[in-house]
Amino acid sequence: MLMSAATGLAVAGNYFAQPLLDLIGRELGVGSSLAALIVTAAQGGYALGLILLVPLGDLMERRRLAVSLYAATAVFLLVSAAAPNGTVLLAGTALTALTSVGAQVVVPFAATLADPAERGRVVGTVMTGLLLGLLLARTASGALSELGGWRTVYWVNAVLMALMAVLLRTFLPRLGGADRRLSYPGLLRSTVAMFRYEPLLRWRAGIGALSMASFSVLWTAMTFLLVRSPYGWSESSIGLFGLVGAAGALTAMVAGRLADRGHVQIVTGAGTVLLLAAWLAIAAGAHSLFSLLTGVIVLDLAHQAILNSTQNVLYALRPEARNRINSAFMTSFFLGGAMGSALTSLVWAHSGWTGVCVLGASLSTGTIVLWLLERLTANGSAAHQDDVPTPVASTANSRS
Repeated sequence: MLMSAATGLAVAGNYFAQPLLDLIGRELGVGSSLAALIVTAAQGGYALGLILLVPLGDLMERRRLAVSLYAATAVFLLVSAAAPNGTVLLAGTALTALTSVGAQVVVPFAATLADPAERGRVVGTVMTGLLLGLLLARTASGALSELGGWRTVYWVNAVLMALMAVLLRTFLPRLGGADRRLSYPGLLRSTVAMFRYEPLLRWRAGIGALSMASFSVLWTAMTFLLVRSPYGWSESSIGLFGLVGAAGALTAMVAGRLADRGHVQIVTGAGTVLLLAAWLAIAAGAHSLFSLLTGVIVLDLAHQAILNSTQNVLYALRPEARNRINSAFMTSFFLGGAMGSALTSLVWAHSGWTGVCVLGASLSTGTIVLWLLERLTANGSAAHQDDVPTPVASTANSRS
């Protein structure tokens, strides 16, 4: 439960700005396009941290790595809290996101400690915390902005992250890296090599990236929709939508239990179909609150099902390289999110809510196509796996 809370708190800092974009833009004197880049900076910084920092979990003592990243995140949150202009806020947001990948050190940490027969449930529990943090960050930021302005949430989260660093240092067991023979450059090369040697990782990275892009399209554009007619909501009211999305986060635990029972492919396939179906309701949400609520719940449910089922598939591939596989997948995943946010700001400016919904539906359709292609090539990929050599890291005898 501590690890679940830790992941949620770490990832929350990357999403505080979403319901506050209009408010931040007015106070710092920046336009809506630049305000939307705050979300892109968070996702881009997170993706960079995933590829540069998360693989260190296969090399370093993992508790020390996690605690160091949580402490650094607390410092960078203070930079955002004190930002005098949009440029400093963008820098603080990117640096906070870079080190908040400590959450993605904790998730494979939990998978490693878990019994293999219960790995799906354990990962589902920890990921539920992460996803609740992601979604409830919007609710918390909206409420705290009403009390003390948009900076308040950054001050509060900085204190909580510092406290979490202390708790993780106190209660987590020591867990060394899997292969200390690897150099850092060799570690990064080995992470990239995972795409070459693991076809399943390639398929799942594509599915995850498109799913996260679709997810980000909704949550980035929703603020711009809800502050305008016919809604005209305040920042705190917009933040309450995080409570709606939180219902979908519970899917992670259900998906994990289904994965433990061997139904992981069914969960993924159903998730891709529901992801597309959600956009039909979201499109009607321009003038119907009920349709918007329904679409948000279904989209979050589908997104979490895809993510959790994919993690259960990938964590079983190479236990000794779990952090590198997680790094490779999650980098693709959050790059997809950054792409979705960036495209949303452009599409909204030119085509409004209709264009946003077409974009989201197109990305969701891509997840269905990739999942079907993965299933069609599964037998050939399995046969190919038997003949694939083990990737080489820094020396000829070092396994990736």
